[in-house]
Amino acid sequence: MPTPLPTSGCFDANAHLLPIRVFYEDVDAAGIVYHANYLKFAERARTEAMRLLSLGHRDCKQEEGLVFVVRKAEVDYLSPARLDDALAVRTVFVSMGAAYIDARQAVMRGKEVLAKVFLRAVCTTATGRPARIPRHWRAAFEPLVIAEDQRPPPDRQHGTAAIGG
Repeated sequence: MPTPLPTSGCFDANAHLLPIRVFYEDVDAAGIVYHANYLKFAERARTEAMRLLSLGHRDCKQEEGLVFVVRKAEVDYLSPARLDDALAVRTVFVSMGAAYIDARQAVMRGKEVLAKVFLRAVCTTATGRPARIPRHWRAAFEPLVIAEDQRPPPDRQHGTAAIGG
C-alpha cells in the first residue's frame, strides 16, 4: 500500500502533489465530477504549494499587501473522475515574469491524467493593480520553475509530459 501524501501535499523534485478525494458535493447527477470542480482542485493544489513555500495567501496579503489573482485559465478535460475516486493534483510552475507566474497542472487518478490545467496568476495590490512579485517570493518560486523546453518528453500512453503538462 503506497504511503499517503501529507494533507498539504508534498514536493517531488519540482512538482507539488496534492491528494484529493472526490466527495458527493463534487459530482453531478450522473456521479461524475462537475467540470468547474477541476478548477477548484487545481486552486487547492496551488494554494497548498504556496503554503509549503511559506507563501500562504493570508500572510502574503497581511505582510506585503499583495495577492495573486487568476488572469488566465485553460482546462482540457480528458476523462471523468467519479464519486469516491482518490485523485492527485500535480502542479509544476513553468514560467515567471515580473508580475506573473504560470503553472501547468494535471488532475490524475493513479497515472491516468483526467484533466490538464494551464493557469497564469498575476500579482496585484489589494485594489487590483498589477505589482512586481517581491524578491523573497521570487526566491521561493525560482528553484521550482521548469521551463517548457526543459520538461521531459510526452508520456505516450497519456499524451502528456510526465510532470503533468
